[in-house]
Amino acid sequence: MEAAFTTRVLHIASGTRERVVDLTRDCEAFLDDAAAGRDGLLNVFVPHATAGIAIIETGAGSDDDLLTALHTLLPADDRWQHRHGSPGHGRDHVLPAFVPPHATLPVIGGRLELGTWQSVCLVDTNIAKDNRQVRLSFLG
Repeated sequence: MEAAFTTRVLHIASGTRERVVDLTRDCEAFLDDAAAGRDGLLNVFVPHATAGIAIIETGAGSDDDLLTALHTLLPADDRWQHRHGSPGHGRDHVLPAFVPPHATLPVIGGRLELGTWQSVCLVDTNIAKDNRQVRLSFLG
């Protein structure tokens, strides 16, 4: 029998601009190794105070719409009390309240159970941090 719990850390180069990075294929590749046809749960976690995990549609503009909405809700200006780093960086520390740093998803028969248009994405608005870790954990 395979291990009941398996974990892996992805290293994501998110760049020096705000991005939504689709991790779905990385999650599927991890499950190919870790789940071995079993049912369970995939937890996706980003251990950073300025990034989050979203389940959204990508490629049709929704990822850009999310970044636009975050700009409206969390403007990059000097209103934030958290002031170190780039101008407006305090908003990056508020991001996880809107886009949480984790998602737990069902795995059936070793396959990620997402809706037709759903993707697992890293949301990174911190332009000063260009490398992120994402921990994938399968329990099954």
